[in-house]
Parts: sequence; structure tokens; C-alpha cells
Amino acid sequence: MSALEPRVPEKTAPVPPTPPRAGILGPAYRTLSIGIISVIFLIAFEATAVGTAMPVAARELEGIGLYAFAFSAYFTTSLFGMVLSGQWADRQGPLRPLTVGIASFATGLVVAGTAGAMWVFVLGRAVQGFGGGLVIVALYVVVSRAYEERLRPAIMAAFAASWVVPSIVGPLAAGTVTEHLGWRWVFLGIPALVVVPLVIALPAIRRTASGPVDTGAGPVAFDRRRIRLAFGISVGAGLLQYAAQDLRWLSLLPGAAGVALLVPAVLGLLPRGTYLARRGLPSVVLLRGLAAGAFIGAESFVPLMLVTQRGLSPTLAGFSLALGGLTWAAGSWVQSKGRMAPYRERLMVGGMVMVAAAIAAAPAVLIDSVPVWTLALAWAVGCLGMGLVIGSTSVLLLKLSAPEEAGANSAALQISDALANVVLLAGGGAAFAALGGGAVGAAHAVTAAEGAGASHPAAFAVVFLPMACVALAGAWVATRLEPSR
Repeated sequence: MSALEPRVPEKTAPVPPTPPRAGILGPAYRTLSIGIISVIFLIAFEATAVGTAMPVAARELEGIGLYAFAFSAYFTTSLFGMVLSGQWADRQGPLRPLTVGIASFATGLVVAGTAGAMWVFVLGRAVQGFGGGLVIVALYVVVSRAYEERLRPAIMAAFAASWVVPSIVGPLAAGTVTEHLGWRWVFLGIPALVVVPLVIALPAIRRTASGPVDTGAGPVAFDRRRIRLAFGISVGAGLLQYAAQDLRWLSLLPGAAGVALLVPAVLGLLPRGTYLARRGLPSVVLLRGLAAGAFIGAESFVPLMLVTQRGLSPTLAGFSLALGGLTWAAGSWVQSKGRMAPYRERLMVGGMVMVAAAIAAAPAVLIDSVPVWTLALAWAVGCLGMGLVIGSTSVLLLKLSAPEEAGANSAALQISDALANVVLLAGGGAAFAALGGGAVGAAHAVTAAEGAGASHPAAFAVVFLPMACVALAGAWVATRLEPSR
């Protein structure tokens, strides 16, 4: 062919269209996503329902003085469950710790629901916490193994969204059951929900995320040192919480023993530099603890404050926080958008400021002239901030973790979360009891018709205001999440 002849284009095979990238509900992920979201739904329903019934349960069991202990016992034993689950999942896959965790979670609910004394109720919460610790870390390992990195923000947003319905329905259902059938049925009815996650989630996890990361490496022994440290951190946290609730000079002994166990255990289980807010993974882990500890430490006292100081029924007290489920999901959805990734640090700083403002505003309802609905609005703002922060810390942790370290690092994140809850609830509970909180509405139930019980506004204020300061400290830590370049 000469150079002057027209060139005939060669026939080429048509380029097939690029298949759309599947999301978390695409064919490859649909069953797994529905299954693990069902597990989170169960945990969410329990948290919102139990929080509504807790003031009535503590009154009937004459255990208002141990009110904070009933919450922190859950977090105390979950510390051990988290470390065990991280080791277990990294070595044998997340299926077994998830199964055992769900079973323990349900068993603890039954023990608490049949309790005849407050110490038995606290024991049930402790068993439940052990199961919860196993479950939450195992789920993080499932996300790390089964989902592409681009999908992890979306599945974390779906976890947050699964709190929406429980946040709205849970307080209403729990309050109605508490007022008409009794608080025990709130605890005894939830274990029936365990069947759904077991049927849906476990087969999908077995197909996509079971077994060790390196199948050719053979079985790897558990790190006994980390297990001992986990046991030490749980016992130490329990002793510290006991000392905070028993305000006597002799309580300094268990308190000192608790600190002696906690300090080396924390230093051994969390990333080096966590409490120095070192850039990168240590600050991610620290921020998770500050955010969760401040928020949960304050939220645990909101229903009790509304019931005893403003005369609300358990249903209305719990329902006043329902809007927070929607805004928490909205915050998590915002952080999941890909275009927000460059602004993640700013979102988290703003989220912590929202949390601090909401906690600081909560005790305003102790003034009778302040409408109760103002607390609902303030808490919705705080939940929006939590949605931005919690989802982002989970995404950053998995981004900064090698696959074989996902379990251990996820456990560290959850340990920071639970330990901060225990320590701040211990401090808040001690301050609450010291200012007369244990006598709030003592020995009799309070309903809206009867009016509020004994007024101890200072006992509540001393809980909320320090928590707001902790949240503000978290806003500074949120500026240190990117690793040093």
C-alpha cells in the first residue's frame, strides 16, 4: 500500500462496558451485609431499650447507688472480651468469637432480667459485656477481610444507620413494656432477637471471612502475655469502679490496686504513644476513647435525670433521645462519602465540638423553666458529631492496619472506647454519689403523675460538665490523626 492510498481502519473487537462497581448490597456482599447489620441492630436495640428500663430496674432493686456500676460492668468485662476476640479472630477467623459472643450476650440479658438483687443484675450486665466485647471486635475483622477499602466507609455508615429504628422504637417499646409488664421483660424479650443474626450472618461469614489470614502458616498460639494484660485491665477496671462507688477511706485500697493493674495493662495493649497523642494510629485510638467515654458517660445519666428531676415517665425519658439515632446516622453517612475524605480531620474536629456543646447544654433542663425538648435538640446535635467521629475513627483504623493486625488494632480501638467509659463512669458515679445522687427518688418509683423525686441538681451537673471538658480535649486530638510525613 502506497503512502497516498487511503488507510482503511482495522476492525477491532468492541470494548465491553466497564461493569459498575458493586456496593455493600451488591450480589457479592448482600447476604453478608444484611447479616452483620442485623447483629449491630440487635446491639443497638438492646442499648436503647435497656437504657430506658435501667432507672426503674435500679429503683426496684434498691440499687440507685450502683446505677453507674450497672453500666460500667458491661464495659469492664468487654475489655477482656475484646482482647480475646482480637487474638481469636486473627488466628482462627472471626466466626467462633462472634458465635460465642452472641450466646454470652443473650445469657447476660437473661441473668439481668431474672435478678432479685442489684449485685446479680450487675453480674448479668458483666456477662453481657463479655459477649459484646467478643462480637464488636469480630465484626471489625469481618469488615477488614471481606470488604474492599473503598466500601468500608459505607458499611460503617450502614452500622450507624442500623441504630435509627432502635433509637426510635427501642425507648417507646421498652418504656411501654416497663410501665405495663415490668422492666424484667425488657431484658428477657431481647434474647429472642438473637436467632435472626445467627441464621443470616454466620453462614455468610463462614464463606467470606473465616479462617486465619495466612492459611498455609499453620495454627498460631495465643499471645498469653496479651491475654494476661487483658485480664489485668478488666480486674483493674472493676476494682477502680468498686472504689468509686464505695466512698470510704478503705476504698482507697482497691482503688490503688485497680490503678496498679490498669497502668501496665493499658501501656501493653494500646499502641505506643496513645496517651501522648502521637500522630497517626495512637491518636486515632485515643480519640475514640475520649469521644465514646465522654458521650456515654453523660448519656447514661440523661434518663435518670429526666425521670427524677423533671418527672418524665420512663417512656418519655428514653424517647427524648430518639432523634439522636437519626442524626448519628446522618453524621456517619456524611463521613462515608468519598468526596469528604480530604476533609475528614476537619469533620472530626467539628464533631467533637458538637459533642462537647451538647453535653454542656444537657444540665440546663435541671432549671424548671427550661423546656425538656431543648435537651432532645441538644442531644441530636451531639449525636450528629458522634456519627462524624465514630465512623471516621473506624475507617482510619482499618486504613492504618495491615490485614494480619486488624484484629489486634480493632481490639485496641474498642479497649480505648470501653476503658474510657469505665473510668469516666467511675468518676462521674463517684461525684454523683458524693453529692447525694444515691438518694435520688429512693425506694419508690417515680412517674409523671407523681412528679419528680428528691431534687439533687448538683449531683447531675457534676457529671455532665467534666464530660464536656473531655470532649473538648478530643477536639484537639482530632487534629493529630494523620501520620507524620
